[in-house]
Formats: sequence, C-alpha cells, structure tokens
Amino acid sequence: MLNKKSIDDINVKGKRVLVRCDFNVPLKEGKITDENRLVAALPTIKKLVADGGKIILCSHLGKPKGEPKPELSLAPVAVRLSELLGQEVKFAADPEVVGPNAKAAVEAMKDGEIVLLENTRYRAEETKNGEAFSKDLASLCDVFVNDAFGTAHRAHCSNVGVSSLVDTAVVGYLMQKEIDFLGNAVENPVRPFVAILGGAKVADKLNVISNLLEKCDTLIIGGGMAYTFLKAQGKEVGKSLVDDSKIDYCKEMIEKAKRLGKTLLLPVDTTIAADFPDPIDGPVDVSVVSADAIPADMEGLDIGTKTAELFADAVKSAKTVVWNGPMGVFENPTLATGTIAVAKALAETDATTIIGGGDSAAAVNQLGFGDKMTHISTGGGASLEFLEGKELPGVAAANDK
Repeated sequence: MLNKKSIDDINVKGKRVLVRCDFNVPLKEGKITDENRLVAALPTIKKLVADGGKIILCSHLGKPKGEPKPELSLAPVAVRLSELLGQEVKFAADPEVVGPNAKAAVEAMKDGEIVLLENTRYRAEETKNGEAFSKDLASLCDVFVNDAFGTAHRAHCSNVGVSSLVDTAVVGYLMQKEIDFLGNAVENPVRPFVAILGGAKVADKLNVISNLLEKCDTLIIGGGMAYTFLKAQGKEVGKSLVDDSKIDYCKEMIEKAKRLGKTLLLPVDTTIAADFPDPIDGPVDVSVVSADAIPADMEGLDIGTKTAELFADAVKSAKTVVWNGPMGVFENPTLATGTIAVAKALAETDATTIIGGGDSAAAVNQLGFGDKMTHISTGGGASLEFLEGKELPGVAAANDK
C-alpha cells in the first residue's frame, strides 16, 4: 500500500488523463464557502497540464443518491477552478455524467486543456462500483490518476472500478502525501511515537485503539470516549457520555497496554457542567474536578487543566505524533480549552505532527494552528481506516512501483 506509482512515474504527453479529485466542497446558494479542497488539488492538475496531458477531472459532491440534483452540480467548481488555475476549465453538463457533452468535449481537447465532468454520484452505480459506469469513465481516458483520499476507503466506480479497466492507474500528489505521512507514521514511525485519540464514541475507534497500541509508544485518550475508559477503571463518571457495551473492551485495552509495556494516558481531571450546551456554542457554567470525583448530576465535556498539562508533556519528547479527535466540545469557546492545549503542544514540538482529518482537522484549522502542523489529512473516514491498519481500496487499486 505504501509503494504506489505516482504522476512522477509516468509520461502523459498527448494522453487523455482522468483525474479523480475531491471537490466535495460546502456550497451556500451556489457559492463555495470553503475552497481548501480545490486548492489542495491544484499541484496535481498543474503538473499534468505542464506535462501536456488532456486533463479530465471528476468528483462527487454531497449525496445526490443516483439522480441529478441541480443544487449539487459541480458547475460552480468549474468556475472557481478556472480562476485558481488561470485557464478555462470546461464544464461538461451531462445528467448521466459521461454523456454527449462530455464525449464531445473530450474529443475536441488539445494537450494541456481541462474538462470537468458532472457529479459522479448522479449515477446510481457510482457507490456500488457498477460495471457500466466504470466502463463509461474508462472510455474517456488512457490514464487514470486518483487524487481523492477522502473516498479512498470506499470502492466506487470513479476510484476503483475505472482503475481496473485502464493500463495505467497512479496516485496524484495529494494522495501520495497522505500515503507518505499517514502510512509511514503508522508502519515505520520515528520514535518516540505518540498517538492521541479523542472524539465522542469508543465504538468509532475500536480497531484504531487496538492497532495503535501495537504501533505507538504512548497512547493518549481524551474526548467523550475517555469516560468509558474511566468507568472501566471503576470511576464515577456522572452523566458523562459512556458506552456501557464497550466497558469490557476498554478493560481489555488497559490490560493490553500493560502487557505490551505501552503508556496509556487517560484524563486525571475533567471540565464538568450540569448539561450539554444548547446551542452548542452558547454560555455554559463549568468547573474542573478530579477524574474520579464527577458528581452524579454533572457531565464531563472537556479534559481538565492538569490533564492538558499531562498530555502536552507527553508530546514534548515525541518524534512522531498522530492526532485524531478533539479533547472536548471544541465548538464551544469555554469547552475548547483542552483541544487548544493539545493543538498548542503539537504546534510547539519539532516532531512530525499528523492530524487525521474530520473533527480534529476542523478543530486545528478553526483554532488557528493549521499552518503549524506537518500534515493535515484530507479524509476523515479514510484516515481512520488507515490508522486501523486496513487496506484502502482506492489506494490498493493504483499500480505498484
């Protein structure tokens, strides 16, 4: 999985190159509100244009569930990409994605030109990896480039199906970066390797916890999932979020850490309130108590000050840090303290710092620490499955070096 051919290993001059990008951007009244994903795709597109390929871009957007929905058209993306690239990105408006407009546009292409296809999920076969749509996509190109890590954990037509029908299937720069950072961090990290897991549910990260305990030197657990671990240790957690069906699992993981000689850090104190804030960013009265003294009518919503110091200290000596999941309800300024403390510790270390997509990426960017991290993953679900040690179909489908 870590040894795939990339766009640097091939010659695309005069060839039709289908590039699967991740243009799943937020839209408000037809305007793109966050263009990070477009900007992230530019290096790959520019390289292929400079090398003289005929570039056909494709992506999904939202969940149209197999039918054309005008509000989920990629037309606004073509407009903004044209501006960002300084050259026209011709939009092929076909409800069936590979229709007369797409075929005519590709037929007329000169080297270095760019066409964008309509939302791949307008086709019901896309998410089922159906043969007909895979063949349609493959008919447009000589070379396939996958640069969409966000969907790499799914086997769809536009990332897996098409790659089996072309001779040359490689990864783009964005995908290569994800493989280099996430893959290598887990498989051959520079030590000490510290992994930090947060977020709400233990259930979402069962295999990640188990896999990372085998790979890392120190595993830190914060966020809502920490309370199930605290309860597994026999502590009173009040009204805090607990998954009672996972208590035995947490006990097993605590034992596993001991058996493997790994350090497992759990909160020693916690920030509590009477209720979850409503609205989520609304005012909330909090106090900090020891992790074994949460009153029965209170719930933990963030790590406490001593825990923030403990976690920050663990990061200081690390050479590789992977972080997935916030330490508390970071959307609320009062309950973002723990997440900020961890982000700050990562920003100040010399270690390779890798943020595993999803909420942690949002938290780091929102709190202003994004540019201080070595790598922020572009895929939430995909990065989690990478950390679980699973094979990602979208990566596996590319040609080996």
